[in-house]
Amino acid sequence: MNPHPIVHIEIAADDTKAAAKFYAAIFGWKIETMPEMDYVMFEAEGGPGGGFNPTEDEATNPGDILIYIQTDSIEASLADIEAAGGKTLVPKTEITGMGWFAIFADLTGNRVGLYKALGAE
Repeated sequence: MNPHPIVHIEIAADDTKAAAKFYAAIFGWKIETMPEMDYVMFEAEGGPGGGFNPTEDEATNPGDILIYIQTDSIEASLADIEAAGGKTLVPKTEITGMGWFAIFADLTGNRVGLYKALGAE
């Protein structure tokens, strides 16, 4: 079995650009704005990077933090999750030029993401 590290963290924000500025100023995180996706990403030295998820998305609430776990097969992971009593919330979805993601709920309802990078075998 391959390791499944946490590879991406999303922090909910009412104003993603203001949140990025705040974390960059306090912790020195590198910020990258992706206007084509209306998304702001961060890179935290020594840890996984992530992004700021807008709270205007109906599935995102203030205070939400979503982690993404790397997997070799989103389909196989979702099948295992569902067999163990979890639930697929967002099926495998392409992130153009980057890879794929999915979101599931664990047994207590926590939302957790899966991620597979483009070209990862």
